[in-house]
Amino acid sequence: MKPTSFLFITLVLLFVIFISHAPSVNSQTDSCSSTPSINGISFDIANFQCSSVWDSQGFILRYKQTETQVWSFVLSAPDNNCYFAIGFSRQGSMVGSSAIVGWGGSNRGIKQYYLGGHDSSSVDPDQGNLVVVSDTSSVTTQSSSIYMAFQLNTTQPESKLLYAVGPQGRLPSSPDFRLVHHDTMVSTTINYLSGDQSQNSQPYSRLRRSHGVLNMLGWGVLMPIGVIVARYFKQFDPIWFYAHASIQSSGFVLGLAGVICGLVLKDRIKVDVPTHKSLGIVVLVLGALQVTAFLARPDKASKVRKYWNWYHHGLGRVMIALAVANVFYGIHLGNAGNEWNAGFGVVLALLCIVAIVLEFWKWARK
Repeated sequence: MKPTSFLFITLVLLFVIFISHAPSVNSQTDSCSSTPSINGISFDIANFQCSSVWDSQGFILRYKQTETQVWSFVLSAPDNNCYFAIGFSRQGSMVGSSAIVGWGGSNRGIKQYYLGGHDSSSVDPDQGNLVVVSDTSSVTTQSSSIYMAFQLNTTQPESKLLYAVGPQGRLPSSPDFRLVHHDTMVSTTINYLSGDQSQNSQPYSRLRRSHGVLNMLGWGVLMPIGVIVARYFKQFDPIWFYAHASIQSSGFVLGLAGVICGLVLKDRIKVDVPTHKSLGIVVLVLGALQVTAFLARPDKASKVRKYWNWYHHGLGRVMIALAVANVFYGIHLGNAGNEWNAGFGVVLALLCIVAIVLEFWKWARK
């Protein structure tokens, strides 16, 4: 790979890292300190219980049992041109739950969705287990906030509530009103009497963490370090070779363990994440091909050694690029939060900086 190409790829990777965990700004314009006068809601919200249910996104939930079997809800959030949702879950997980989703804009609307899976095709509009009181659902915007109001016919609503925010500008629209995957979500448990709520831990959290950490360290950290060693330290022969082989082998073993954890996790929580799974399998296959190539490498004097080098170097860089992208995608799917994005991004940024410095050092030695 030419130095200019290497630097270009490194700079592009730095840019991707920057935009992948750049924080979004949310301004909370509603609060529980007062009861706003909201036009367009079909029921009176005076004396409703009020709770700040998701501080980082500015979500405010107001609710009350207004009749024997009727519960009224008003969810507000900053109007950021994205859909926002509240889901009612028995176990605190997304799959199998029902949600009320609202969005603003010129085609504002509100619908119930059944959350049958993690991909858009498994989230069905106008389906679900919630009995919504007819002619009570509405969405309105006021003072930079968007309000979603609805009533449920139930003796006691589920106490495990999910909240989600969609990507900006990606609103449901006719004819199918499909939802794109949310940007972020949270699972909580609320006490309807006191208004207190707490965030739920995800099921199989230890297995999730193992899956993420092993893949992050194996494919996303050790593999790039091994590439750096092989590219910039060949003057320390044969130490660089043994270091390169040891680091890449360790990365492959950790990555393989991470993939196995992911397959076990998928089987236990019954989720469908085809893109993440496919990328993971492709990375694993490329890693296995690299191991095979290492064992079958020709002698330095061989005429085919040049082509083997092209194959080994090119395949390795493709594998690392796909692995890094899939790690960030996995963080997104797992709703691990900006801390994981930032942590992994900082490590990659440091590796990129080291690579750039060593690249200039390599130029200077020529």
